[in-house]
Amino acid sequence: MNKKERYAYILDYFRQEMPEVQTELEFGSVFQLLVAVILSAQCTDKRINQVTPELFRHYPDAQTMAQAEVDDILEYIRSVSYPNSKAEHLVMMARQLVERHHGEVPADMNQLLDLSGVGRKTANVIQSVAFGKSTMAVDTHVFRVSHRLGLVPKSADTPYKVECQLVKNIPAEDIPRAHHWLLLHGRYVCTSRRPHCERCALSGVCPSASLPSSTRGGSDTQP
Repeated sequence: MNKKERYAYILDYFRQEMPEVQTELEFGSVFQLLVAVILSAQCTDKRINQVTPELFRHYPDAQTMAQAEVDDILEYIRSVSYPNSKAEHLVMMARQLVERHHGEVPADMNQLLDLSGVGRKTANVIQSVAFGKSTMAVDTHVFRVSHRLGLVPKSADTPYKVECQLVKNIPAEDIPRAHHWLLLHGRYVCTSRRPHCERCALSGVCPSASLPSSTRGGSDTQP
């Protein structure tokens, strides 16, 4: 099976199995989505969904969060990973939105990347989920699954290289959904330490399915 055939087979499978798919993060606005995505770094969506309701009840928008102090935000996010640095990022990000964008989250990539706590993955999620753009966010799940399924070569050893490979080979109209397809497949089926190949519908075309766990590519220890 060549690369074009592999992509076609895998994408057809996901189109049939998950025609409608979206982020598992819970939010009520673009600003709240941005906050949730920043908080979700190195943390589960389940945990984030447990802390954001109370956080958003007190700080629902950029204007209110911009008035907060770091310790105020920290009170609500202590149970997430790296709470101190994330609290600092959230306060600074909210103040930047108020000062630079009238409290609104920008759709422009460079403007997003200028915000505190926002890297390329987060910016791509916002562009895709909030603004419907064909951007591919590469987190640990997407990175791992893309390698294991043979969608990207071993030389794609950074998230950005994986992103470029996926965007090059996935039709633009599928890219926003493809991020979620690969992410959810990695979260629930092609898991890091023990992938569930026995119940994976793609095992027949997966070059990693027959390999010992220790030799499968795309671990979560990505750059």
